[in-house]
Amino acid sequence: MPETSDRWWRHAVIYQVYPRSFADGTGDGIGDLAGIRTRLPYLAELGVDALWFSPWYPSPMADAGYDIADHRDIDPVFGTLADAEALLGEAHQAGLRCIVDVVPNHCSTAHPWFAEAVQAGPGSAARELFWFRPGRGADGELPPNDWQSIFGGPAWTRTTNPDGTGGEWYLHLFAPEQPDFNWGNPKVREEFESILRFWLDRGVDGIRIDSAALLCKDPALPDFGAGDPDPYTDRDELHEIYRSWRRITDRYRDRALIGEIWLPDTERFARYLRPDELHQAFNFDFLGCHWDAAALRGCIDDTLAAHRPVDAPATWVLSNHDVVRHVTRYGRADTSFALDHRQHRAPSDRALGTRRARSAALLSLALPGAAYVYQGDELGLPEVEELSDEVRQDPMFHRSGGTDVGRDGCRVPLPWAGRRPPYGFSPAGSDATPWLPQPAGWAPLTAQAQRDDPASMLTLYRRALAIRRDSPELRDERFDWLDTRPGVLAFRRGDGFGCVVNLAAHPAPLPSHVAVLLASAPLAGGLLPPDTAAWLRLR
Repeated sequence: MPETSDRWWRHAVIYQVYPRSFADGTGDGIGDLAGIRTRLPYLAELGVDALWFSPWYPSPMADAGYDIADHRDIDPVFGTLADAEALLGEAHQAGLRCIVDVVPNHCSTAHPWFAEAVQAGPGSAARELFWFRPGRGADGELPPNDWQSIFGGPAWTRTTNPDGTGGEWYLHLFAPEQPDFNWGNPKVREEFESILRFWLDRGVDGIRIDSAALLCKDPALPDFGAGDPDPYTDRDELHEIYRSWRRITDRYRDRALIGEIWLPDTERFARYLRPDELHQAFNFDFLGCHWDAAALRGCIDDTLAAHRPVDAPATWVLSNHDVVRHVTRYGRADTSFALDHRQHRAPSDRALGTRRARSAALLSLALPGAAYVYQGDELGLPEVEELSDEVRQDPMFHRSGGTDVGRDGCRVPLPWAGRRPPYGFSPAGSDATPWLPQPAGWAPLTAQAQRDDPASMLTLYRRALAIRRDSPELRDERFDWLDTRPGVLAFRRGDGFGCVVNLAAHPAPLPSHVAVLLASAPLAGGLLPPDTAAWLRLR
């Protein structure tokens, strides 16, 4: 088991495992629990503290497993519930905590509750678990309101009556295969409280809550009028749901609730992190920030200021399964992140993006709070933008008619070893093709190729995580900026740890120091080159 330490989530480094693309242990070209179990030594050696598993539940995979048919089992493509329990036990033995994804906003149309609701018809108790409504227009041919799906198109789909005529409509903020639950129904609340206990009883150390700000809807289902309160995002009644979840979690030792919350209002964001609600939430402002000293400093200050009143730890995230990988983003003229993927195929300087990604890794791992590493970050993987339309599977691509390429490019299976695809993703002797094709030029990026290379991204992450683990100052939450020239960020952690990042166009002097602990690129005559970061032992 991991070393017992109350509030471990305040300073943990958490590695996101996207099971479908991490490692294939059964030879069918799809990542699975057997593959993850074979790679636990790699993860322990990397030096992370915890693993977050994206959904592994039974699902028709209309949205890569986020359309869940049963929260208490494992999809056969990944393995069995017994495999998951074995994985949890083996991860704990390796010193790794485990976080599972729970998706409370919606389920799959294959979920037994939804199948019963469709069969039961209008006015039934089964339909009250979702948002079924008559349509507008003379014959109900128009959706109940003007809400649009986050994946594109209307947020409503019409059912068909037994006689073939059009029936009621149901709400889905995402794909039509993902009907939204009605969280005003006590049965929905009871079900998810039971799901939490199911996984906590199996020893998971944390619950990551997908789309955590979307659960509650205005029961009047008004049109999305300009200037009116958002009818389905960040509604006040959400907080009592998470207070009830916190009461459950607090009955177990050392467990954490982590919210996926995208909100522009930092004060409202912080409300979810009050002492009786969630323990932690993702910092999407940092993920989307420009590679610019003033912008990053402002983002860091705002993040710490928002978390301080509620005594919650900040989180620092560079990439995940929903965004363009930061090696590619940082190589563009516009280094911010756009949710609608407007920058797809915009020119990207791979060498520049990699250099900045190395620097960003040291920056994010030196800030107070928890850090998240998306699988492949430690290998310096770029976004795979050359995928053909025929292989793309993301519903964002299909729902938008191809105008939004979706998220497949950051979900391509990892390269482990070898000179050509599948780069050790599947077992030796397997002739299976990975579920998404890997680029022909990834041989230098495999874990095997980088393992013993002192200049590789993998070596940088391993060294940084080792220093972080051995540095008490990085578990201390003290943080102070140091005076620097424009374009350079420098700060002190605790009594003697320093981090400096040069985002200017010219080399910069280092603050007074005793030793350089680690640098993202070689120093130039004692100066820090552009787009380079260094960790220092300060006087």
